[in-house]
Amino acid sequence: GIGKPTAELFLRAGWQVALLARRADELAAIGASHASALVLPCDVMDAAQREALVARAIAGFGRLDILVNNAGGWGPKSALETTDEDFETCFRFNVTTAFSMSRLSVPHMVATAGKGAIINISSMAGSHPQPGFVAYGVGKAALSWMTQELAQDFAPKVRVNAIGVGATRTTALTNFMNDEMERTMASRTPMARLGDPEDVAACALYLASPAAAYVTGEVIGVNGGIVTS
Repeated sequence: GIGKPTAELFLRAGWQVALLARRADELAAIGASHASALVLPCDVMDAAQREALVARAIAGFGRLDILVNNAGGWGPKSALETTDEDFETCFRFNVTTAFSMSRLSVPHMVATAGKGAIINISSMAGSHPQPGFVAYGVGKAALSWMTQELAQDFAPKVRVNAIGVGATRTTALTNFMNDEMERTMASRTPMARLGDPEDVAACALYLASPAAAYVTGEVIGVNGGIVTS
């Protein structure tokens, strides 16, 4: 939902982009229409595939400047129905994979480009508690906090920021959302609408660009104005 328009926007902006997803067919259309796209099927839950992925990206482009940690998500489930395995798997999917990809990528960024930037796709669920999202909310809260911690560790060579995404029109949401739910969600948002994936992509491009050269350790809300104390 968010990864595809982000990749397409980076490509239109002139970047060379390594496209990552578990299924090659999900990447084929973008790769076929952009000569500067490198299609690399990968399951980021697999440590060996993560390591091979970074090596393949370097082999394909010769350098690494930006990492967007977009893989993540988890469905709603009440706390009492959430098993220990659910909780731990959700954490690995949303946090551990992003940490591992960052740790693997940063040395190559410094060695090949002299600097770099990491953008983590987080969520308002990490700072806006709601019933049914204990695993996902804790995962995204950890991802946002990890963003701030890594920004300290990797400065001044590599900037690390996150995007706190609000309710956004992705398949993860629209698959179970009806018209009444959408109206309710929009009414609770100051901008009176749901976000579009392109809204998130535009923020990611800004954070990757020289315009954000002095921005690190931030979780920037792209959520229509929802704020928490």
